[in-house]
Amino acid sequence: MLSPTQLQISEERFSVIYTLSGNREEAYRKAEDICIEQTIEFPADLIPEDDIRKHIFGRIESFEQIESGYQAEISYNVAIVSGEITQFLNVIFGNISLKPGIRAEKVKFSPRLLQAFQGPRFGVQGIRDLLKVFDRPLLCTAIKPMGLSNKELAKLVYQFAKGGIDIIKDDHGICNQAFSPFRDRVARCVEAVQKANQETGGNSLYAPNITAPDRELNARANFAKEIGAGAVLIAPGIVGFDRMQALADDPSFDLPILYHPTFLGSFVTNPEAGISPYLLFGQLARLGGADIVIFPNYGGRFSFSEEDCHLISRGATDPLGEIRPIFPAPAGGMKLDSIPQMLEFYGQDVVLLIGGDLHRHGKDLIENSKLFGQKVKYP
Repeated sequence: MLSPTQLQISEERFSVIYTLSGNREEAYRKAEDICIEQTIEFPADLIPEDDIRKHIFGRIESFEQIESGYQAEISYNVAIVSGEITQFLNVIFGNISLKPGIRAEKVKFSPRLLQAFQGPRFGVQGIRDLLKVFDRPLLCTAIKPMGLSNKELAKLVYQFAKGGIDIIKDDHGICNQAFSPFRDRVARCVEAVQKANQETGGNSLYAPNITAPDRELNARANFAKEIGAGAVLIAPGIVGFDRMQALADDPSFDLPILYHPTFLGSFVTNPEAGISPYLLFGQLARLGGADIVIFPNYGGRFSFSEEDCHLISRGATDPLGEIRPIFPAPAGGMKLDSIPQMLEFYGQDVVLLIGGDLHRHGKDLIENSKLFGQKVKYP
């Protein structure tokens, strides 16, 4: 056994709600395992009655049966997070992500932990102020398909902006391919959106995809900012939540961030494992500084349910200390005809992201974009 350890640390704790599969005994054993695996990762019986046991161990605060199994609330000392989002992710779902039958549902934050995160720079109100749109949902689309020349992509940006689309983003699969070099594409698309705005008096934003290897990400982000892009698209599942957070926290960058869900699907598609939609696309999106979170809407070409989407919408907007609420952006095969249903489900503070269906309504994308606007009933 180790010698007793004394620690001068705060007693403040935060907690995570986990859903655990199995019978009562199996589920409780998993909860006990989480307490050790997510903290000391060391035989608990070798720890004396000291401050490590008192402060560092995870602690089961509650354990109860629910419809889908059992649910445990496990608390952790704030000090072990060290104010870093990387360590925060490691603590709430590190080694246990490798074990079956454990799902992280929700974080219950303590005041000190929340103070470590600035969250989104803009959030719902900041995006509305930027676009000068205060009384309706926001309209969004993506330029695609991959393989079009930059000239053709810029033409799409112009047509969408001319038709009144608020946010026109790169498709997440378009990065820096030989047929669509990043800098040339961004320059052309920024010029296109500015031309349309001058003609309409609008405030449409173009958001290039800056998801890239670490050595390139900052350079692309800064280029986008310097040349006049209105926002950026990033995939935190690929580049890391800390990279997204670093951009959001950088006062010299100061652009809205759209969070794309690519690479994260396996975290949320198994109801008995992974991370809940509420936590992954709601709470973690906000801690990481996203202003808009894109996710697959129910009824589209992905498997998300109404309950999943409801949880994401709540996670994006539920009170979270001083951290701003953000826009949910349901997407993934959405159609113009589904807009009334989506508005009833999400309300006014939503970004409606419709891509391919705008092309299905005819060759005149300007008129199709105006139709999009008419369906959300704005002048």
